[in-house]
Amino acid sequence: MNTKNQKPQALQGVKGMNDLLPNDSALQEALEAIVQDVFRSYGYRLVRTPIVEPTGLFVRGLGEVTDIVEKEMYSFTDALNGDSLTLRPEATACIARSAIEHNWLYNGPQRVWTVGPMFRHEKPQKGRYRQFHQFDIEALGFEGPDVEAEQIMLLARLWKRLGLENVALHINSIGDAAERGAHREKLIAHFEANSSVLDDEAKRRLHSNPLRLLDSKHPPMQAVINEAPKLIDMLGEASLAHFNGLRAQLDEAGIAYVINPRLVRGMDYYNRSVFEWVTTALGGELTITGGGRYDGLFEQLGGKPTPACGFGLGLERVMLVWQHALGEQASAIGLRPHAYILYSDDALATAARKLAEDLRNGGAHCVLHAGGGSFKSQMKKADASGAQFTVIVGESEWQAGQVAVKNMATGEQSAIDIQAVLPAITNKAN
Repeated sequence: MNTKNQKPQALQGVKGMNDLLPNDSALQEALEAIVQDVFRSYGYRLVRTPIVEPTGLFVRGLGEVTDIVEKEMYSFTDALNGDSLTLRPEATACIARSAIEHNWLYNGPQRVWTVGPMFRHEKPQKGRYRQFHQFDIEALGFEGPDVEAEQIMLLARLWKRLGLENVALHINSIGDAAERGAHREKLIAHFEANSSVLDDEAKRRLHSNPLRLLDSKHPPMQAVINEAPKLIDMLGEASLAHFNGLRAQLDEAGIAYVINPRLVRGMDYYNRSVFEWVTTALGGELTITGGGRYDGLFEQLGGKPTPACGFGLGLERVMLVWQHALGEQASAIGLRPHAYILYSDDALATAARKLAEDLRNGGAHCVLHAGGGSFKSQMKKADASGAQFTVIVGESEWQAGQVAVKNMATGEQSAIDIQAVLPAITNKAN
């Protein structure tokens, strides 16, 4: 217990749930603006869902025997009514729940996107956090492979906008339920015949979710995994035609890809096409986005049969790769203020406030000095603000209908008419 003379201990945030600091926010704002612009250019519209959902949504939607449901969810009991609630670990099931509950597919298919925090209880490491932020796109009510191809082309456009070069597309088909069932039996038989190399986790999942064994990184299992029956070799006519249709459209668009038969994704709701974009720009292989088709999810959640496909894009992971690609240019990218406005005398504070509001009315982003201080200290704050220009309201200049404008990149300073300040700092015509 604290005494009157004992200073309270400073509290720290939860490990793996990170603060976005002011000096780091400009680049992330710029990334978010680019991503949203690309999404909108393909006709996707924003939808938002709560960060807390009924636990059963994810148990039913993602599958009971998945890492997310078994190990990673932040679940708790609502003290008000005893309901089991969960901080959302992903967005697809949330969007499907919203579409079913509010019937917003009544007038036809919808293209939607969302962005926000997701939560998974796992060991924090670079690019993998307990609270992370994810962009998510969903195309609901579309049956053909053209929408999957569209989403992949959207991502290819995004990588181009960001200047990312070391990215590779991996695709696979995990077929439909009957094909996965036949493949499941063959997988179980294959791994049972090689049970001596399975680790405890693989043995536990062998009969409940054998497809997940293909994701194992356990070294002694790799040779057995490579020799395992491939689901892509067991596709029926419809699934194969769907996958070949996707491949044809990617070929037509000039998008290179690798067919990766071990690619299965981590949620049970996927069927047919699945894909990931991976990069080696930071050393080891890092997945920066992944998704695919999930035609059965709506029925699992109590809705009508609805074909759908989508993907999730990890904001923090893409930020790491983008920063690496930008190098020293990263510090120059972001939403910098056009001007830092200061004044040489307190008597000019009202004039400076009016000027700042007039410039904002014209579309400029301005920081008005506050807190007093000497002219020298004001200039130091102007330097630290990152503004492109400093606008100085001085007594003699103001009386002459002018202000001093300093270009912070070149150091050049000149007196200009007040009416000319807006075009000077924003490069806008009068």
